[in-house]
Amino acid sequence: MSDLILHHYPMSPFSEKIRSVLGFKQLAWRSVIIPTVMPKPDLLALTGGYRKTPVLQIGADIYCDTALICDVLEQIAPTPTLYPAAVKELAQVVAQWADTTLFWAAMGHNMQKPGLAQLFAEAPADALKAFGADRSAMAQGLPRPRPQDATVAYRAYLKRLAGMLDGQHFLLGQMPCIADFAAFHPLWFTRIQTPIMADILQATPAVLAWMDRLAAFGHGQTIPLTATEAIAVSANRTRPLERFDTFFQDDHGIGLGSLVSIAPESFGTEPTVGELIAASHTRYTLRREDPRAGVLHVHFPRIGYALKLERHA
Repeated sequence: MSDLILHHYPMSPFSEKIRSVLGFKQLAWRSVIIPTVMPKPDLLALTGGYRKTPVLQIGADIYCDTALICDVLEQIAPTPTLYPAAVKELAQVVAQWADTTLFWAAMGHNMQKPGLAQLFAEAPADALKAFGADRSAMAQGLPRPRPQDATVAYRAYLKRLAGMLDGQHFLLGQMPCIADFAAFHPLWFTRIQTPIMADILQATPAVLAWMDRLAAFGHGQTIPLTATEAIAVSANRTRPLERFDTFFQDDHGIGLGSLVSIAPESFGTEPTVGELIAASHTRYTLRREDPRAGVLHVHFPRIGYALKLERHA
């Protein structure tokens, strides 16, 4: 049985990014379906506050943010690689653009009234209202384009992606990399979750063919798991907690052993509080304890996250 547990829900675009990476690497994983909106008590038992989707669990190690999750999956299964040596840095820059600028343009287009109506057509009557309130709270203070402006930008970005695909199968060469999976998931949402808004893709047939090539990788081998079972995996872990990088990079004047909070800088800014036990050049790790899940290590990437001192060690 796989040690990889993904906490996600079907229509989540960032979850599709990770499901596609799992398919690319042909990994087996256990699937925990979480609520689309708060409250999420079982997920927060593991993360301590972080509520964005998806979250990867390996025993009592909890990995937040898809950028970090991709790094972890690369360590577990280096082949095929997400980070080809010839384009590694460029791929990461394109992926960061895709996860932010491209994503918000795409979702601003997708979530216009016809898209929302289609997305929630078979949901309970109050589901759309609850979703809107939840996402508004998550995006408080985050500048977002107006729907018409989002569509204009999205159309321009699709043309740029089509230009990148000229003469090659994937964005940065003949094999996929992290840039492809980061750019794929908001377009997947347009095509699969809000197809009424998908006419915008028809002007770039090269992009549609590229999406077909990525979708062909599938999602790997999936094993259903309940949230209660996932929490029990943490509480009764049979594998040691991750041996993290012992190199300490201090950019904040906050020592290891301090009580700190870590929160996303923009969207979904709920903090996680715990003991800072590692800070490498790429990630932070907090130690925290939960009555149900036991002792956990919660990992965050440095980029896009704010570290704040709560109490010195």
